[in-house]
Amino acid sequence: MLELRQIVSQYGPVIALRGVDLTVRQGEITCLLGGNAAGKSTIMKTIIGLVRPTSGTVSFEGQTLNKLPTRAIVSRGIALVPEGRRIFGRMTVWENLALGAHVRRGRPQAEIDEDIERIYGLFPRLRERVTQVAGTMSGGEQQMLAMGRALMARPRLLLLDEPSMGLSPAFVDQVFDIIQAINRQGMTILLVEQNANVALSIAQRGYVLTTGRIVASGTSAELLAADEVRHAYLGEA
Repeated sequence: MLELRQIVSQYGPVIALRGVDLTVRQGEITCLLGGNAAGKSTIMKTIIGLVRPTSGTVSFEGQTLNKLPTRAIVSRGIALVPEGRRIFGRMTVWENLALGAHVRRGRPQAEIDEDIERIYGLFPRLRERVTQVAGTMSGGEQQMLAMGRALMARPRLLLLDEPSMGLSPAFVDQVFDIIQAINRQGMTILLVEQNANVALSIAQRGYVLTTGRIVASGTSAELLAADEVRHAYLGEA
């Protein structure tokens, strides 16, 4: 579904990605592991068009995305849940969800309302908070809202950037249960996550990124068995 081929991305003179090759297969959860400043978020931004690759190709369902604006990429079926959630804190829960459908403007309101109901089915807590100002919710509730807002664009590929960051253990379990439920409904997911144990437990395959380079890849079972992954990310001596 998604392919990155020899991607080089940089911020001014600083090279963040160095020849990255990555494939996301339709219907799967693919995880991307790596430490701070490894380039994980840059990969997400490069896919969604917030960072333009210096060289290489990003393709989605066989079509090249390199020169498309972010709005066009979202319209083609990719949505990003960014690191730190980035919800609209002064808007209500309902307003955040409705804004997630912005790229579908012109569609019947009944269709949008039906999708909002579907989001409430995935995230019952949001139904309870529908008129609440989003910035006053807990971190876990805001993460649910950010995911729901992204799903309102009706993507076929969902990019999740550090969904467990800053959440309590109870909310982490809940969020990852929902990620699996979304995947079972047919959603393809690229997951960036520092919690390697949890990420590899739900993903079919994964990649390990270090200083802008892919240094390991394979099925989740293969990565869990790899010495460098166990030592670096699973806390094993």
